Amino acid sequence: MNYDVIIVGAGPAGLSFARILKGTDLKIAMIERSSLASIEDPAEDGREIALTHATVKLMKDLGAWDRIGVDGISPIKTAKVFNGDSTYSLDFVRPTETMEALGYLIPNHLIRKSFYEEVATMGNVEILAETSVDNVSTNEKEGVVTLSSGEKLHAPLIVAADSRFSNTRRQMGVGAHMQDFSRTAIVCRMEHEVDHEQTAFECFHYGKTMALLPMKGHMSSVVITINSQKSGALLAMSDEEFNQQIFEWFGNRLGKISLVGKRHSYPLVAVHADNFVANRYAVLGDAAVGMHPVTAHGFNLGIRGADVLAREMKAAIKQGKDFSDISVLKKYEKDHMHVTKFLYYGTNNIVGLFTTETAPAKIARKALLHVANNFPPLKSMITGKLTEAEESGKLHLLPPMPPLPPLPFSKRFNDIFHTKLP
Repeated sequence: MNYDVIIVGAGPAGLSFARILKGTDLKIAMIERSSLASIEDPAEDGREIALTHATVKLMKDLGAWDRIGVDGISPIKTAKVFNGDSTYSLDFVRPTETMEALGYLIPNHLIRKSFYEEVATMGNVEILAETSVDNVSTNEKEGVVTLSSGEKLHAPLIVAADSRFSNTRRQMGVGAHMQDFSRTAIVCRMEHEVDHEQTAFECFHYGKTMALLPMKGHMSSVVITINSQKSGALLAMSDEEFNQQIFEWFGNRLGKISLVGKRHSYPLVAVHADNFVANRYAVLGDAAVGMHPVTAHGFNLGIRGADVLAREMKAAIKQGKDFSDISVLKKYEKDHMHVTKFLYYGTNNIVGLFTTETAPAKIARKALLHVANNFPPLKSMITGKLTEAEESGKLHLLPPMPPLPPLPFSKRFNDIFHTKLP
């Protein structure tokens, strides 16, 4: 079978990329292991995604935002970051009165569903559900995808959006930096007595991290990251035991707190591909960059990458050029790599600092929160990165920071903050 573009993976990144290509008349095949029923109506998976203003604008332009509905959208108006057992917090507020929220919280399954509904209206997209890929290869003229059935699909361009553990990325010889945090994220929904007032809480306790993200009413999405050896005990607790544990960890900020629904667990592994493109091949979403969830940049980077790649392809088509040529793909790689490398390595080192329990690290954590709270230019820059809003961008008083070289920075971090005091 011959196509113009083959997308491996029908998750949010793959679906949003297909939707952005609407109007190009490219014949697109999407390959997905899951059943069509699970793509059409995804199950709730415990993950609530914090979206930036840039992502919201894209979703509105693509029609996906209106498909979610107001009941599925929760604005985050303020955010508080706590360190250890201290009551002192680093506070983030909306930089202008005209900005409704810092960001918006939406269940992952609703994002997937909204983009599927958009793609389903496109006559040039074929979804091959319950289908797996055995092999991917490319030559001078085309890419070839061999399915588990033995069937071969041909297209000038193959785009992989098949998770941070992408098999196609490996088959195409594209390496990746991978950081296993040896931690597990436990996510669930909880009701509480006190109104959260649309405030997100991030609590960096010693030995664990807990985030409470505001949903509709007196409901929050709770994200606990803990050493994987200890995660089993939390998952094995009765609902009553779990409720009490979360109450003790979070204090009485929101009163009595109760589990709603299931607890879900996910291993924390961050990934950044060494390259985003190869001959007639590109990676998107988590296959390109799989972030630690602490900065909430996962899907925001995924849809940004999809938009950049589609934009370069459309420009090439308009100019009568080959949209799958390596020169076109390299423009996407350069643009997206510039943004993601700094965020990826910066986030990983921040996570390292806030999960290291040595005395120097604890001192540095406390100092960092105080400096960020009392130095407006730095706080404005962080707010701008979190919101990706033009209004907050106007407040930036510091020049853009260049990407930090990962190895030297990590070495300095390890030398300083992993040294135990006598």
